[in-house]
Amino acid sequence: FRSGEPGGSDAMMPSTRQRGLTLLELLVAFAIMALALGMLYRAMGGSARSAGDVERYQRAVLLAESVAALRDAVPEQGWRQSGESGGYRWEVSSAPYRTGLSGPDIPPLHEVEVVVTWFDGERDRSFELATLRPQRKPPEAAFTR
Repeated sequence: FRSGEPGGSDAMMPSTRQRGLTLLELLVAFAIMALALGMLYRAMGGSARSAGDVERYQRAVLLAESVAALRDAVPEQGWRQSGESGGYRWEVSSAPYRTGLSGPDIPPLHEVEVVVTWFDGERDRSFELATLRPQRKPPEAAFTR
């Protein structure tokens, strides 16, 4: 008898082909799926935290720019001020800035620094903004006779 012919040796043996997954294959598939879901969860959680950090940082930048825009000129004695707004603390300080230029039409400059600090749940964060502002001209003497 030849193999594959009716009545041959293949016809006498039942089919040993299995359909479906073995328990071991199923456990391996679940382990791979669990690892993939864990990595996906970490990536999504990190993205959400990063988006929150960016939003708080943008608010700090906006606050620093708004505080710096409070004055277009600095008094001769300088500018020192601090405050708190919406969970952010800010401080302004100024110091004379030397340019090497002088003349009646060139006002002295002050370097103004605005520092905004906030707590993000884990640690203190801060943003610093530095700009130059002219010194306010002294008031003109009142007209006297």
